[in-house]
Amino acid sequence: MNSKTPEPQRNIVYFDLETQKSAREVGGWSHIDRMKLAIAVTYSTADQQYATFQESDVDALINQLKEADCVVGFNIKGFDYVVLRPYTSDNLWKLPTFDMLEHVRRTLGFRLSLDALAKETLRETKSADGLQSLRWWKAGKVDLVSEYCRKDVEITKRLHEYACQNGHLLFRGRDGRVRRVNTARW
Repeated sequence: MNSKTPEPQRNIVYFDLETQKSAREVGGWSHIDRMKLAIAVTYSTADQQYATFQESDVDALINQLKEADCVVGFNIKGFDYVVLRPYTSDNLWKLPTFDMLEHVRRTLGFRLSLDALAKETLRETKSADGLQSLRWWKAGKVDLVSEYCRKDVEITKRLHEYACQNGHLLFRGRDGRVRRVNTARW
């Protein structure tokens, strides 16, 4: 009798975070590590669940990232990992990470926003922006910050899946025409 053990599912963790402070409040973009974690949201393909973390839960967040087969996000190497740096002695940049913005910039030679890719590829827009998230945080509307962050993780996940299945993402160029970002080598 031939019994095959099913292969374990790869644990991709999609990740985004929001901060307590703006770049202006911490002395500029060169001080991202002073912005402090407000809310982080992950989606794990192993559990097929979203998880929400506050600053008091940062150790559990970092453990989940460390246990991932791959962490996927948008500008996580240039922003999210920098925000988390004061919370851990672990070098998060050594984690198996796929930063979608890094690959888009490398392919096109310029940056695109998550919203620009979502509008054309998914026909969907982000629910707010980082400055609105900060206003909600300062007003104590943690639930709205969590919802916004979760929506960004959902969009990141759907864009990544679309790119892997279709070999491209879409964006609108300065000339108004819809263009493709080749993702075949992702």
